[in-house]
Amino acid sequence: MGWWTGLGRARVASRELVVLGTASQAPTRERNHNAYLLRWDGYGIMFDPGEGTQRQMVLAGVASSAVDRICLTHLHGDHCLGLPGLLARMSLDGRSGTLEVMFPAPSEPEAKALLEVAAGRRTVAPVPVPCGPGVAFEGPGFRLAAAWLDHSAPTLGWRLEEPPGRTLDEAALERAGIRGRAVRELIEQGRLVTPRGTFHLEQLSRPRAGQSFALVMDTRPCEAAAELAAGADVLVCESTFLSAEEGLADKYGHLTARQAALLARRAGAGLLVLTHFSQRYPDPAAFAAEAAEVFPRVVAARDLDVIALPARRAARNDWLPGEHGVEDLGRRP
Repeated sequence: MGWWTGLGRARVASRELVVLGTASQAPTRERNHNAYLLRWDGYGIMFDPGEGTQRQMVLAGVASSAVDRICLTHLHGDHCLGLPGLLARMSLDGRSGTLEVMFPAPSEPEAKALLEVAAGRRTVAPVPVPCGPGVAFEGPGFRLAAAWLDHSAPTLGWRLEEPPGRTLDEAALERAGIRGRAVRELIEQGRLVTPRGTFHLEQLSRPRAGQSFALVMDTRPCEAAAELAAGADVLVCESTFLSAEEGLADKYGHLTARQAALLARRAGAGLLVLTHFSQRYPDPAAFAAEAAEVFPRVVAARDLDVIALPARRAARNDWLPGEHGVEDLGRRP
């Protein structure tokens, strides 16, 4: 499993997922309720802040200022009851301005009630944003889209992706004798006149697909989940049950670890991150073992894990050769 880099202090990554909680309906001694912070080139999206999220942020060393947007998959308590506390912490930290909170449109009454919980000084103003399927937000260098999942309450899955770009061809640049400052001129102007001739950027680069991230929470197997997960570099997926309890999973609108793995395989995902484990299972390793029989690039998340997306060269808008990384903020030396 080459994406596992071991324990220790998390390195600074431009794109990474901080797993703040991995429990489903009830927390355990080892697992907090859901919460996931996606850091994307300095922009932070908090997904599903369940109860206890602000304490998990303290343990992970995540400041409230790191959250630029909040997205809820649905309004079941284990996915949203940490929202009032998170907003209170932002005000305690002196944060000002507005903060958009996105959620399934049919659950607008519940979402607005949650945003109005607790009296006292509030410096940050949450803005409710009811959402349905389709593109929900155009961010700095990415877009955020949603699709309906199949659960017992209105539930959205989320997908973040950047537009396609181009990768510079180092060998072609060398053959053309283009180095140093001339490379920057080529990027900025789209072409470069040299003693060897005129070169266009398209000649010295190749297409590069944009990076993508998908979050599929509470759902039965459905077509929308596959669409959200298609080609995702990292797919975070609920796996509340193991296959022995597949009947319970279907009854309550959830996936098993094997079903999550089948989804990842069908979607052609890069890395599958399992989470949202039932309290009946003390060891999440069983989920990874079951899923690995179908999809080997899998990790069962633990609270305070940090999962790095593939690194990129920001200066050249290029991919770095490398692997996924997973680190743990909770067991520092």
